[in-house]
Amino acid sequence: MDFKKIDIGKMIKEKVTENEIDMARICNFFKFTVAEIQKMYKSQSLDCEILLKWSKLLEYDFFRIYSQHLILYSPPSKGKVKTEKTKPSVPEFRKNIYTKEMIDFIIERIETGEMTRNQIIERYRIPKTTLFKWIDKYNNSKSN
Repeated sequence: MDFKKIDIGKMIKEKVTENEIDMARICNFFKFTVAEIQKMYKSQSLDCEILLKWSKLLEYDFFRIYSQHLILYSPPSKGKVKTEKTKPSVPEFRKNIYTKEMIDFIIERIETGEMTRNQIIERYRIPKTTLFKWIDKYNNSKSN
């Protein structure tokens, strides 16, 4: 999976095919025509409400793809210091969520020699202990 360039319409179409969802059911669910659904399949991005409906219909969290993109490709935070304890206007998440696909992506970079462990730690801001646990777990599960 390429987390850098996201083609959400293509991914949705693949998931529809994989789940063998009938076009009539999709049209009924969205209250759209076949042409409108086909147009979505060709779109690189979709409105959040539409993407939420696709996530529910296909029982797959398409938003997580964007979260993984942010984890891998967003610049490091400047470490702004909070002077007051004010309640944030939007939810703050304490931990990054590393999916199996993302872990496989990272491990593959190391195995192919594309990146070193230190490059992974610096570029993606993954804690050293976390990376080493992934490598250990991946090697154990591969040899079993």
